[in-house]
Amino acid sequence: MDTSKDNFPKVLSLREKVGYGLGDFGYNVVFEMGQLYLLKYLTDTIKIAPAIAGGVFVVAKVWDAFADITVGTWVDNRRHIGARGKFRPFILWAAIPMVSLLIANFSIPNFTMTGKIVWAYVSYMIFGTVYSISNIPYGSMQPTMTKNSEERSQLASWRNIGSNSGLLLDNVAFMPIVMMLPTQQAGYTVGVIIFAIIGVIAQWLCYFNIKENYTSKALSDKQSIREIFHGFKAVFHNGPLLILCLVNFCTFSAYNVKLAVQFYFAQYVLHNIKIVSYMSFFTIGCSIIAAGVMPQLTKLFGKKKVYILGGLIWVIADTIGFFWVHTGLSFAILMSIAFFGNGIMTALNWALISDVIEYGEWKTNIRAEGITYSSYTWFRKIATAAAGFIPGYVLSIVGYVPNQAQTAQALMGIRGVTYLYPIAMSIIAILLMLAYPITEAKYAEIIDDLRKRHVQNGDSTVADPLTRPR
Repeated sequence: MDTSKDNFPKVLSLREKVGYGLGDFGYNVVFEMGQLYLLKYLTDTIKIAPAIAGGVFVVAKVWDAFADITVGTWVDNRRHIGARGKFRPFILWAAIPMVSLLIANFSIPNFTMTGKIVWAYVSYMIFGTVYSISNIPYGSMQPTMTKNSEERSQLASWRNIGSNSGLLLDNVAFMPIVMMLPTQQAGYTVGVIIFAIIGVIAQWLCYFNIKENYTSKALSDKQSIREIFHGFKAVFHNGPLLILCLVNFCTFSAYNVKLAVQFYFAQYVLHNIKIVSYMSFFTIGCSIIAAGVMPQLTKLFGKKKVYILGGLIWVIADTIGFFWVHTGLSFAILMSIAFFGNGIMTALNWALISDVIEYGEWKTNIRAEGITYSSYTWFRKIATAAAGFIPGYVLSIVGYVPNQAQTAQALMGIRGVTYLYPIAMSIIAILLMLAYPITEAKYAEIIDDLRKRHVQNGDSTVADPLTRPR
């Protein structure tokens, strides 16, 4: 059995961890442009009706969800794997097309209203497809980098730090750029171009600083077809994966609803939209702190208990916020506490998905990183569809009028979607997580069994993930 340090390191280098985190920094700088600003751009700048603008997210994200599954299946069953590896090439080659399409999302020409709507729908759908082609391999790579549970927690922490840093940059710097330009249309376009360049640089830095330490052989045509069916069968027999998918749907939709509607809340309830940029240093900063302390917390208490703790912090902060927030200061304080709780949960999601990949192999004897990860992101894309649709739908039914003083009914609708939806989703996530079966002891048992199987089968591509190579 090959146990060379080059192929099977127990501990990843700091360069690899930072590089992997830079990847999600780049992805989030790009992805969150749509989640944070596209709805407001469509309603307030392009003047598309809120319900129709919200529909952009429903159609595009449902489309993206199935694109994720297709991409995951394709990546899992690639037959021509070159020196760059199975997953890394996608990070390199998809970056430029992805950001070009993002720029198109915020550069809608002066067509008729029908033409603008068609452009909005089609451009966001194509952007999501290319994003999947790049991001699914990136996320699927993590189990190939390390099989050690503590290392995975650290890798997930770095990824979440990168993700939240990208979100922080989007929150703090984007709207000031928009407001510097003579028109909102010009501001959005110039701002997105700047952030697109940042996103590409970060993704390429990720590509050049990470590697696949656990390799797998390319499949033949017959094996590829057979493994596709086996891979989907394995997903449906992976109970912890299904729980994690539902939990992630709840947390991710709640988080993105809060992000999308915070600008409406700041502008119309607090009468100060600039506060979002200022307070993001504290709210997103708390998410980054949460990601940083998460590995130590999980080492002491285990992933499951820490995940539930994060959910409880979020529920308590938003419940207080619904009744108490009427000033910018109280908004920033309660949002920061809520984001700390969410930051713990989000960071753990990336560690847990690697664990359920190992569980799936242990349960079914089928290892399918791409299909498993894309099944997980399928729920995330459905969650983002909800996050785009729900605010637009609520704004429509409560009588929201862009850039005008809002009625009491509209203000309560904005407050409700800011707090009540995240509270409900967090509670459901906590209840689901109580049924999650993989504890640290169970994971150690799974890894030990897998190691023994590979040794018995004479598989030289897998080493003991819990032992430092000599």
